[in-house]
Amino acid sequence: MAPQPDEVGKRAAGVEDDAALAESPPVKRRIDRPVGRVRIEDVAAEAGVSMKTVSRVLNDEPNVSEATRERVRAVVERLQYRPHPSARVLAGRRSYLVAMLYDNPSSNYLMEVELGVLDACQAQHYNLMLAPLEYDAKDIVAKVEALVLQSRLDGVVLTPPITDDAALLARLDELGIPWSSISAREPNRRVGVVVDERSAVAEMIAHLAGLGHRRIAHIKGHPAHGASEWRLAGYLDGLERAGIGLDPALVVEGGFSYESGFDATNRLLDLPEPPTAIFAANDDMAAGAIGAICERGMSVPKHVSVCGFDDTPIARHIYPALTTVRQPTRDMGRLAGLELLREIRERGQGSLVTVPYTLQLRRSTGPKP
Repeated sequence: MAPQPDEVGKRAAGVEDDAALAESPPVKRRIDRPVGRVRIEDVAAEAGVSMKTVSRVLNDEPNVSEATRERVRAVVERLQYRPHPSARVLAGRRSYLVAMLYDNPSSNYLMEVELGVLDACQAQHYNLMLAPLEYDAKDIVAKVEALVLQSRLDGVVLTPPITDDAALLARLDELGIPWSSISAREPNRRVGVVVDERSAVAEMIAHLAGLGHRRIAHIKGHPAHGASEWRLAGYLDGLERAGIGLDPALVVEGGFSYESGFDATNRLLDLPEPPTAIFAANDDMAAGAIGAICERGMSVPKHVSVCGFDDTPIARHIYPALTTVRQPTRDMGRLAGLELLREIRERGQGSLVTVPYTLQLRRSTGPKP
């Protein structure tokens, strides 16, 4: 019996009849595990589907039923099949390479974000390039453009403060390069991940006020980072809600580094009426604050309570363990990576994800002395 026109159309387009595959057992083409490198043909034969279907599953493309996806993924895992990067590039126009662009003084934060983006890339057989930049360099747009074109990048993940470079974002759009952002300011939010940092900090100030503190200082982050704005705003919100008047002398500049937190704390402790609690805009500066307090022969939290933001590994490794706002930094990197890969596959389908925060109350905060 001759195939019907609809069936011919499906075959010409390379679309499997996945409903039929899901309802009936796979074709018995099981092979012995090959010696040497496993090929896509081996996976297809083992799963009883075409090589095109295997490719669709590996690239997470549509037109494959869930039952077929699960069967192919099980075979891929059992045979430990790994697509060869050059073969994948030859099969289409993608390079299967994305880059993470960064310029951030906190190595702890960057490490967590990088691991998260890497998690997303490895899960979908992409490679990740790390691209350090100087966010305030005059030629940053030209450098990124050269990187994108020379490396044939499929897309980029932007970390703060690069994520708020309007000229760079506009050029990426002109080049048609998908991008995903982490903690971007509102005008630049499109695809990526954010946390309600302002509300989180307000809750932290409420925690300190509940312990009896009224002289609560704030060490600000780098002025180029949107996070510095939000965390200062949260600090002010928290003071207002607690009925505490703002003392401008208690708000000092920092730079998101340990050294800037150390120096800022010394300035605060030299005040005629020093603070009894310090909120630093990230964990690295909070660790610097604890170092400065201890160097003066004082202790935390007996003499001064200290808290931070991020919950990077340093928060748990210093003594006393740091009270901080936990934003799931590794998860944020992973989600930003996943949304970028979705945007690469299906333009306009990447989304902005808001992730929750939690207060991690540890030994670095205590009652007002």
